[in-house]
Amino acid sequence: MKSSLVVFMLLVPVAYSSVAHAQSQWKMADQPMVTRWGEEVTPENAWREYPRPQMVRSNWQNLNGLWEYAVVDRAHPQPDEWQGHILVPFCLESALSGVRGRLTGRDALWYRRTFSKPHTADERVLLHFEAVDYETQVWVNGTKVGSHTGGHVPFHFDITDAVENGESELIIRVFDPTNNSYQPKGKQHLRPHRFWYTAVSGIWQTVWLETVPQRYIDRLRIETAIEPARIRVEAALQGEPDEDETLEVIVRDGETIAARGRGKGELVLDVPDAKLWSPDSPFLYDLEVILLDGENNVIDQVESYTGIRTVGKKRDADGHLRFTLNNEFIFHLGPLDQGWWPDGLLTPPSDEAMVYDLQYIKDAGFNMIRKHVTVENRRYYYHTDRLGILIWQDHVSAHPGPRWVLLRYRDEPEDREWPDDKHEQWMYELKAMVDTFYNNPSIVVWVPFNERWGQHRTMKIGEWLTEYDRTRLLNIASGGNFFPVGDIADEHDYAGPRFPLDDPRYEDYVKVIGEFGGHGHAVSGHLWNQDESWGYGGAETLEELEERYRRSIRTLTELKKRGLAAGVYTQTTDIEIEINGLMTYDRRVNKLDPEWLREIHAPLYEDPPAVEVLVP
Repeated sequence: MKSSLVVFMLLVPVAYSSVAHAQSQWKMADQPMVTRWGEEVTPENAWREYPRPQMVRSNWQNLNGLWEYAVVDRAHPQPDEWQGHILVPFCLESALSGVRGRLTGRDALWYRRTFSKPHTADERVLLHFEAVDYETQVWVNGTKVGSHTGGHVPFHFDITDAVENGESELIIRVFDPTNNSYQPKGKQHLRPHRFWYTAVSGIWQTVWLETVPQRYIDRLRIETAIEPARIRVEAALQGEPDEDETLEVIVRDGETIAARGRGKGELVLDVPDAKLWSPDSPFLYDLEVILLDGENNVIDQVESYTGIRTVGKKRDADGHLRFTLNNEFIFHLGPLDQGWWPDGLLTPPSDEAMVYDLQYIKDAGFNMIRKHVTVENRRYYYHTDRLGILIWQDHVSAHPGPRWVLLRYRDEPEDREWPDDKHEQWMYELKAMVDTFYNNPSIVVWVPFNERWGQHRTMKIGEWLTEYDRTRLLNIASGGNFFPVGDIADEHDYAGPRFPLDDPRYEDYVKVIGEFGGHGHAVSGHLWNQDESWGYGGAETLEELEERYRRSIRTLTELKKRGLAAGVYTQTTDIEIEINGLMTYDRRVNKLDPEWLREIHAPLYEDPPAVEVLVP
């Protein structure tokens, strides 16, 4: 792990008396299958890693562990009695929560715990939630400190005025209807079936406390360029400003200072002889960002990192638009990755488990991932940064949407009009996602819509996002109704893959197949439901699966020669009754060996041979 992520954590025992007994009695709830990492989870080791790798401070406290919980009618006030203990950060419905319960639109989920966080009069105490699904209200010592709506992005509250230097009580209420049409929820469903999976409600990522100065660095915005190589750092500050304060940024290559600068709020630093970030060489520079007063005393300091790279597109010798990275052509090949786990659902059982998936993808010769209609925790993107895996990041999908018009159809595409308040909430969650992961070099494409799910006001949204983030490309609707905005035309086709390459409507767009393959193969003893499973055409044997996969990649290779720029195979793992993964849902069996896959994929990364036509 990079030096910028070496931090110290204060572990404070939970104060309420029942927890020590509950820890000794806790066990995972019964479930159809479990991963080897899930077998190792305990209340003491559940997600202890520092949760925000791109803005590190040393003074923090992890609140994961056993909390009290209750599910009551949503109209009722805070319960007087608690139903038991739940293991945070795993959601109510997961086996690793110890509950494996269910939450409907008629219910509210309540949490309670105590904590101790000493602080001085010169400090602020921030309470961080990496993700809570979906509507959250928070009280500290009986004082309401804030509320938040949105299930997949981090948020925090300043609880300084409510917290006490002794023991404090933390109460949380969550409402998550899930099946509400306009709620961004991805593949969650109260009645899981086919490609709809078990709902995720409540806290499902790390909860933590942080102590900061009265004047502190709240956010960083980092951008890079390669000609010349530069790093731009902008810091958003909170607290009473000092007119003499300055910001200092130090860029490090290991122990060597590669660049250094000082200024007011925003700095642009030239990096001589820069090492560029790419999948083949995912080099990361460490950053120190220091806020100084007029006498050069440190007010606040955070550690971060960045990779110097530029994302773009340009035409090849035949006039086809293709992806570029650092001004070099690059074919994007990767799996659709939905991030589900049999024991943790949308929460991986551990950081190690999460990295296992990413390393398999890397070893298999993929250079990208389409992160499909969900958002991972911030450590996930740190790992894709350091491993060198390009990310197409979907927004979390909602409904309703228009009639589906695939690219190969000649029909005019349709759009959907949403109520203003629903659109504004959807836009808040989109912007929050972009802001949260803006600094991650591995993210190269934003995907606001999957297929037609929740697709609405397409041109307006595409124009806004193109302007808001000029450092990445825009795939406005992967497999969805195509509108002339952004950079990419994206077709989904499981029968082929196919793409209407000769259609002039897509001439000025990078042409990609955002989903293909999905070849189903059941591995006995590694099924979520022994009686029900499905994939896009059943391969009875591994040999048949290998042949189907080989044929799909051959077809993709031919399409690349004619102008295709990317392909996304469905998918990394099986998920519940869906059995079209490269691995089983429990990650205990690799259906396709990564070394075999790397060999199959190799021709896609080769430059096509130069052909001189002698006889037309």
